[in-house]
Amino acid sequence: MALVMGVDSSTQSCKVIVMDASTSVIVHEGRAPHPAGTEVDPEAWWQALQAAIADAGGLDDVEAWAIGGQQHGMVALDAAGQVIRPALLWNDTRSADAASDLIAEFGADALAARTGLVPVASFTITKLRWLRDHEPENAARVAAVALPHDWLTWRLRGFGPSNPDLTELVTDRSDASGTGYWGPSGYDRELLVAALGHDAVLPRVLGAREWVMDASARRVGAGAGDNAGAALGLGAGPGDVVVSIGTSGTVFAVSAERVIDPSGTVAGFASADGNWLPLVATLNASRVLEAIAGLLGVDHAGLSTLALEAASGAGGLRLAPYFEGERTPNLPDATATLSGMTLASTTRENVARAAVEGMLGGLAFGMRTMRELGVSLHRALLVGGGAQSEAVRRIAPDVFGMPVEVPAPAEYVALGAARQAAALLP
Repeated sequence: MALVMGVDSSTQSCKVIVMDASTSVIVHEGRAPHPAGTEVDPEAWWQALQAAIADAGGLDDVEAWAIGGQQHGMVALDAAGQVIRPALLWNDTRSADAASDLIAEFGADALAARTGLVPVASFTITKLRWLRDHEPENAARVAAVALPHDWLTWRLRGFGPSNPDLTELVTDRSDASGTGYWGPSGYDRELLVAALGHDAVLPRVLGAREWVMDASARRVGAGAGDNAGAALGLGAGPGDVVVSIGTSGTVFAVSAERVIDPSGTVAGFASADGNWLPLVATLNASRVLEAIAGLLGVDHAGLSTLALEAASGAGGLRLAPYFEGERTPNLPDATATLSGMTLASTTRENVARAAVEGMLGGLAFGMRTMRELGVSLHRALLVGGGAQSEAVRRIAPDVFGMPVEVPAPAEYVALGAARQAAALLP
């Protein structure tokens, strides 16, 4: 039995699975928490990775491995392989002005054409510009820039301050595509220099079936950004759209064609398997259901029961679910609105139904935008905590206008990394 390891180093924690490469049966699992915050010392990720691997029984019997992880985080290294400052994570918004500056300098259309992205505070390129503008001494020390999964792969292969070969940094196209300075032709050095102020070593981008070795001669895969890793774990292919309903919402499709959206609504990420992964993110997802459940004095199951007792359309009630503003559509100052209220329509059941339909409608907006850009969507895969609601599962096909499948809950990013590793075995 050949064993492979897949890792998901997310914002909240590190999850490890060890899998039988021939049967995909998971034989060991491990987990360790990450510290909270929008900037984190990468050493905490390294300690968590080691703890999670130990919790899963160690690496002795593993023949290949790969790491998936949170995208966009800026890991800045000096020439000695030391981390210069805590990593700014995807959810650190202090670089919003830097994003505006880069758009003003290069133009949204040009940036979308070159990289598939229009800069926002999430992306690595804006964090590098922030570093240049606000911590110029630290920026001047940067010899290499990595993403979380790149850096962890480098460390687990045996590199770091005691063996600081920066040329051994590797990544994959999915994570590189979230930086804002990578495109179909490779890294865009002009944009990197515009952000950081000078050139730097960037991880070598490995192909989907390309591998490097660790210190114990195990094969190491390219890894992936978290959404691309989940697509691998789910077995998603062209025509599939993955809808993840967590605190926020994520809609990403597998497309054979590259997607360019100068409006920035759809991020034109790459997949880990050679396709493309256009993505839309929303701020309001399961929190919408939590807010309305609290208003009605029920738990999640009670909200689901009420919603299913109402007819489609909720008697004319419509909830615009922008409780925290919204990213897609770009309405940062919007608030939630319940409309269509009459004496007849304003019932607990209709309010519950309007909450579910409104939340799903926000995600459907992302799907419509993708279709307008030519992305073919035929099947939705519904994942995340919100997918456990019976009302969400039953109402989603009508709102999305396509068949919906709900895969069993699993660590799909880690599973995708493990499947990538399994494909490397002879």
